[in-house]
Amino acid sequence: MTTALFYHLTRSTPAETLAMLLPRALGRGMRVMLRGTDPQTLDHIDRRLWEEPEDGFLPHGREGGPQDADQPVLIGQGPIRNGAAVLALIDGAEPLEAELAGGPERIWVFFDGGDEAAVSRARGLWSRLVAAGLGAQYWAQDGGNWQMKTERKPPEVQPEG
Repeated sequence: MTTALFYHLTRSTPAETLAMLLPRALGRGMRVMLRGTDPQTLDHIDRRLWEEPEDGFLPHGREGGPQDADQPVLIGQGPIRNGAAVLALIDGAEPLEAELAGGPERIWVFFDGGDEAAVSRARGLWSRLVAAGLGAQYWAQDGGNWQMKTERKPPEVQPEG
C-alpha cells in the first residue's frame, strides 16, 4: 500500500531535504523517481547531486536517456520509468492516476510553507490521496528537526467470506 509523506518546508529547500532522504532510500535498495514541473529546478537539483556530498556520489540521471530504466534516481517530468519504489514530487508536480493503484511504496511531496498557493495545492493533494485510500503523513520542521505532526492510516481491507 502506498503512503504519501508530505514535507512542509520552512527551513530547508527541496534539494537539501532530498540530500537527506535519497541516500536513505538508496541504502534500502529503493529506486526513486524525482518529478518536478520546472526544468530549471530539476537542473539545479541534478547539479547538486553531482557536486554533493563532497565525500560521496549519489547515482542518478536525467530522464530521456537510453539508461532511464537503470537509474537509481531518475530526474524528470514524466512517468516512472525506473521501477521506482519512491516518487518524489516538487514544484507542484502530482502523481499520475496509474501510480495511485499499485504504484510506488512511497510518495514524497515537498512544498514551500511560505507559499500559500503551494500549501493550498498540498492540502488538495492530501485530500485526494486520502480519498483514494492511501495512507498519508504530514512532516514539519520543528526547531530544525523533522517531526511527524499527523498521520492518516489507509482504511483496513476487510477479508472476504
